[in-house]
Amino acid sequence: MPVLDAVGFDALPGWNDDDPRGAWGAFQASCQALRFRPAWRDACAEAGKLASPDAAAIRRYFEANFVPHRASTPEGATDGLATGYYEPLLRGSRARRAPYLYPLFAPPDDLLTIDLSSINPELRNMRLRGRLDGRKVVPYWSRAEIDRGMAPLAGKELVWVDDPIEGFFLEVQGSGRVQLDNGQTIRMAYADQNGQPYQSIGRWLIDRGELKVNEASMAGIKGWARANPARVTELLDQNPSYVFFREQAVGDPAAGPIGAAGVALTPERSVAVDPRFVPLGAPVFINTTQPGSGNSGDAPLRKLMVAQDTGGAIRGPVRVDYFWGFGADAGALAGRMRQQLKLWVLLPRGFPLKPDGTPAQ
Repeated sequence: MPVLDAVGFDALPGWNDDDPRGAWGAFQASCQALRFRPAWRDACAEAGKLASPDAAAIRRYFEANFVPHRASTPEGATDGLATGYYEPLLRGSRARRAPYLYPLFAPPDDLLTIDLSSINPELRNMRLRGRLDGRKVVPYWSRAEIDRGMAPLAGKELVWVDDPIEGFFLEVQGSGRVQLDNGQTIRMAYADQNGQPYQSIGRWLIDRGELKVNEASMAGIKGWARANPARVTELLDQNPSYVFFREQAVGDPAAGPIGAAGVALTPERSVAVDPRFVPLGAPVFINTTQPGSGNSGDAPLRKLMVAQDTGGAIRGPVRVDYFWGFGADAGALAGRMRQQLKLWVLLPRGFPLKPDGTPAQ
């Protein structure tokens, strides 16, 4: 069964009920890059002709220029997973002094990134990270090794924050804001990663009987850490993955950080995807439920989104991470979101697909 299988718009539950104007600005932002690609050129040119379209005009535009493709696994499963992420606010300082003792680092100089597409075009979006040990490329230092000073990161400290758990979840979210002790607020944006595999610390707590499955949310893990401060290092060591940041100014406070597609994320209209199966910048339609309402409850979440980001834990064709926005309310929703998902990818008419139904571009 193809991973992306063409269907009609009548196959999208709630297509006519969603107000797509919320996603229109996000899609137009994506078109600033996509319009230079042959498969997207005509669709983006047509989008540029619409001035302040209403909801019906936007739907007509997509119906005329795009074909929905139902996403499924290679084995044919159409049910997937929707999780959520957000932009948190941390407290920090430019200088290391109590309570600001936990650094956020820029990428180290010895981190190597090997783009495999230069070796084999079939391996696009695949990159290896490592470091040189003599003449050999070896895995980059793990989180535990970095935290113990084994990586050459002196001078790479961007800021120091006051809570290691909050710093860890900043890595999980990929970006966030830091309110400095001088009153300035800056943004920490994802810059790179050490190449080590992501391992769930929530799963580790469950497996050890420290938390029940329904307690292993972000809030539950933070609660466990507050109750067990002497074991926080042990907990964080379980995830060898480590994220490095770059500093950005906070321009429009209502806009999200810059995602992997190179544009600012739009709260509740941008999603992170696996770019092996969903082209970055593509509109997608999701059929899921509101966080906390269960998978068969009465609170559907069916809406047009735009694939504008990626994430280390976002793997597979039927998988999205829903961007909720900035702050504590967004964080509460993101932390509870683990919902069943059905997904359709909207591709311009004539978009090339490989025989297995994955994007050829």
